[in-house]
Order: sequence, then structure tokens, then C-alpha cells
Amino acid sequence: MTDFKFNENDFNKAYDDEMKKVNDQLEKEIVFAMIGDVNAGKSSTLNRLIGEEVASVGAEPGETVIVKKYPYKDKIIFADTPGLDDINHKNSEETLKFYKEADVILFFLNAAGTVFSEGEKKHFDSIRKVNKNIIFVLNKIDAAEDIPNLVKYVQDKTNYDFKVTPISSRTGQNVDMLRNAILDILKEKNKDILFARQIKEKSSTANKWILAAASSAGAVGAMPLPGSDIIPLTSIQVGLMVKLATLYEKPLSKDRAKELAIATFAGNIGKSLFRQAVKFVPGAGSVAGAGIAGSMTLGLGYAIKYAYEHDIELNAEILKTLSKSFMKDKVES
Repeated sequence: MTDFKFNENDFNKAYDDEMKKVNDQLEKEIVFAMIGDVNAGKSSTLNRLIGEEVASVGAEPGETVIVKKYPYKDKIIFADTPGLDDINHKNSEETLKFYKEADVILFFLNAAGTVFSEGEKKHFDSIRKVNKNIIFVLNKIDAAEDIPNLVKYVQDKTNYDFKVTPISSRTGQNVDMLRNAILDILKEKNKDILFARQIKEKSSTANKWILAAASSAGAVGAMPLPGSDIIPLTSIQVGLMVKLATLYEKPLSKDRAKELAIATFAGNIGKSLFRQAVKFVPGAGSVAGAGIAGSMTLGLGYAIKYAYEHDIELNAEILKTLSKSFMKDKVES
């Protein structure tokens, strides 16, 4: 791989495809089902997760006997749910049906209390039969000891089939871990962009997407067949541009996206970096190609992220400057 080219037809198809994916996502709805004791910190966790006050989902002991839904910005619904052993059998059936339809189930455990009690295990066994998109939220780790063993205990009891996220909703510790676990599940349902766009904390999600795109681009860049990298690399980079624009709610027209893509492919960013890399590694074309393809994508992503987070009007010249700055350390290393 000794050159990077821009193909307008490839770009147009990639842009149209990515915009359709995003628009389709934004028309969907996400439903979170939450189960846990009233002292498990559900409400405070949601506030940390979203980045602002969400309608209280707490309940007094014995109060939660039906599913209580709390819409957030129309498209996202959080729901506090009762236990499945409620004395009203009709309520239990309604709750189980809701669990079946939920996109993500947040199963709250209190690290400062009795972790995964017999009652919790019973509820878990019933829920997992209808929906396996469960994340254990081991909250209040700031008030507990030996967290690794608590995590291992839950994992042992659930055959290591489910993510266990130890967090502190009071301090915010590991909330990014919980957010990423949620995004991983929603990605499988093509709903991750919808969720990420609504939360206040966007930086860690942007980093996650940028690193994933750079990794994919690096794999593409290592392909030995001439020209085999062009179409998938275009798709990866255009997809990243569209996702970041959606995440930060910055309109990205096709013309502006094309301008940025041309700056990346044809603006000598990739070519100069490639020449610099092979100068130090003679004959290592495919290795350097992989590194530069990944580096170009990394630089593109971080440049766009920086511009959006600092309210900088993004154009080709600014992109070139920011991209080279972000890629410099990667190439030199």
C-alpha cells in the first residue's frame, strides 16, 4: 500500500449508507428495565449515566407493584420494576412481559449489603429465561471492601455469561464502564448512536468509536491487494465522521463531509506520513500501510472531536492541522 486515493462514487455511497443507518436509529426507541432494592442507588446511577437529573425512579418499600415508566427525551424510557414474586399474580405477569421486551436490563446489586441474595438469584433466573441482555450494576463500591471478590462471586453464580460492572453512583467511579457495557448491547440492536447522542458525557463514547474505527482501518490498510483498501477505508472514515457529527449534534452536509474526506485522502496527510514511516522501516510497506491507515483515521476522528468540543468551525485546513498534530505521536512511536 503506497498511496491513498479519494473516489467520489465510493464516498457518495458510504455517506448515503451511513446517513440512512443514523436516521433509522434516531426513529427508534430504547427501553431500560431496572430491578433492585430501593437502596441500590438506581436513581443516582441514572443521573450519573445521563449527566443530568432524571425523573426519580425510587420507591418506598412495598410501593413498586407495577412497572413505572419514566420517558427521557421521548425516545428513551427508564422503568422501575417490581419483583416477580409480587402477591398480585397479574402484576408479575405484566412485569415479566416487560422484561422480555426491554432492550437492556440493569440488575442492581448493593455492594455494601448482601450481594446476590437468594431472592435476587430467584428473580435473575426468571428474567434470564426471557431476556439475556442483562448487566449487573454492583453499586456502592465506595462503601464496600474486596470488590474483585464480590464481582467474581456474581460471575461464578451466573456462569460468567453476564457483564458485572462495579460502580459508585456517589463518586462516579466506573460509570464509563457501565455506559460502555450498555453501548455494546445497544450496538447489536443498532441503537447505540441514539443512546450516546442523548447523554451529556460524550467524550468517552467518541474515544471508543475513534479507536474502533482506527483499528478497523489499520486492518484494512494491511491488505496486500492493490486498491483493495480504498472502498472499506472510505466507508470506515465516512462512517466515523457521520457518527461523531450525530453524537455532538453538529449538522454534517454531504459537501462538507466530502471536503473533509478529500483533505484526509488527497491532502497529502496520508502520503507524507507513509513516506515518513517507510523511511524508518524500509520494505515494510504493508506494515506501514496498516499503521498509516489507522493513524489517518485516528487523526481524523480526534480532530473532528476536538473541533466539535471546542465549537470550532471545521473545514479542510483546520482538519489538516489538527489531524497532523494528533497523528504525529502515533507515527513517531
